[in-house]
Formats: sequence, structure tokens, C-alpha cells
Amino acid sequence: MPFVRTGDLVTYYELSGPSGAPVVAFANSLGTNVHIWDAQRDAFARTFRVLRYDMRGHGLTSAGTPGRVISIATLADDLAALLDALAIPSVRLVGLSIGGMVAQRFAAAYPHRVDALVLCATGSRIGTSEVWQTRIATVEREGIGAIVEATMERWFTPRAHREQPVLVAGFATMLARAPLSGYVAGCRAIEVADLRADDAGITAPTLVVAGAGDVVTPPASGEELCALIGGAELVVLDDAAHILCAEQPAAFDAAVLGFLSGARAARNGAAR
Repeated sequence: MPFVRTGDLVTYYELSGPSGAPVVAFANSLGTNVHIWDAQRDAFARTFRVLRYDMRGHGLTSAGTPGRVISIATLADDLAALLDALAIPSVRLVGLSIGGMVAQRFAAAYPHRVDALVLCATGSRIGTSEVWQTRIATVEREGIGAIVEATMERWFTPRAHREQPVLVAGFATMLARAPLSGYVAGCRAIEVADLRADDAGITAPTLVVAGAGDVVTPPASGEELCALIGGAELVVLDDAAHILCAEQPAAFDAAVLGFLSGARAARNGAAR
């Protein structure tokens, strides 16, 4: 299995696609792992080198130093350490939910390492302190299983629950098996995150993708991101909620691949 030492972590990652192609890195949402991007891997690997990895305390990646306070900046630095370990100088970066927050911070802190940026179902702020404190108290008292049903209602539209019950059940299992310590650390990182200042400094070409049915980070959150990030474009996917890459993979892939191909062409033209 592909593991690599990155700072205080042992990080799990997957690489696929042509070895000489530009790299697209995917950052996961809270309580998920690399499999959130299964519907994207093959489509993107036809053109790009695809890097998927498990965030600190998620999937097969270790949680790191016990007792360490984790922030969005910590998670962005984790990504930088992974790219260093893999000798990848820069990426097209795609992040969803907390992964989108990590992507925002990474693009602000490491602008030379981001060739293009795609922010999915995310915002400069997500939720309130009360929401996150209640969530943390529940899972610490009762376990992650106590929040799975309510989370699936937010992650997928009613149509997906009716027409794609196996997909929803699979993600329910993914969340239920997420490591508790990593999930709680992620909740605490989101609770205090305010990336508006970071967003104002982002220079990479940016696409924001929102789900029309997302109650966690609705299209209004995407509009706020576009107002903060100069030149950012917004795409809203119909019949999609929070995990829009899995619920509407064809529409998602078309929008993101089209954007990344255009960004690559523009970058190559500028280089000439």
C-alpha cells in the first residue's frame, strides 16, 4: 500500500494516470476517505495524474501527535508535506467541504504550488460554533453512529435517497467507520475557521462548485467565495446536495474537467 512519512503523520495516498501528466490533487470532506472520489478517478486519469489522499485522522492516515490542536492551516501544511514527499512541485487542487477549506488555505499560503483551484460544497466559514459543539458532544457521548442518519439527509438530496439508496448506504458506512478522534479534530478545525482573509489573497484561477440542494454550504456560500476570490467562477449543479461529486458525477466531471483543461491551456499560453 502507498504510505509515506509526512511530518508527524504516516499518510495514505493513491496515484493514478499518466506519470508525466499534470497532477490533480483531491482533498476529502469530513468523515470520508479517498473513496469519495471514486467516480472521478478514471475520468480524470485519462488526462491528468490523479492524487488522492486521506486527511489526518481519516481513512488510513494516522492522527499524528497526541493532543496536538489541529487547524485548517495544519491540514494545508499536511498537504504541502505530502507533495514534498512525492516530489510534486504544484497541483490543480480540488477540495470538498473541509477539503475545500484546506484548499483555500493552501492556495493562500502556497500560491506557487496551485496551478488552478476548484472549491466544492464549501465556504470561507461553515456552520456555527453552537452547531459544531453540539456535534462534538454527541459523537463523544454516543459515537459517530448517532449522527449518520441525519448526516446522510444533509449529504444527499431526497431524490438520491429514493433512486440511489446503495450509494447513500455506502457513504453511511464510510462515515460510521471514520475514526472518532480524526472526526472530532476536523469538527474543531472547522468551528474556528474563518478564511475570508485567505480568500482575498488567492491568485489561482478558481472554480466554485455548489449543489442546488446543499443545506450545509448552499449556493450562497459559493457566491460569497466568488465575491472574495478575484475572477472566480460559480457553477451550481442541479439535483445535488453536499457530496455532489458522488451524487452527480457526470455533471461534476464535465464542469471541473472543462475548467481544468481551460486553466491548463491558459497557463501554457502564458508560459509561451
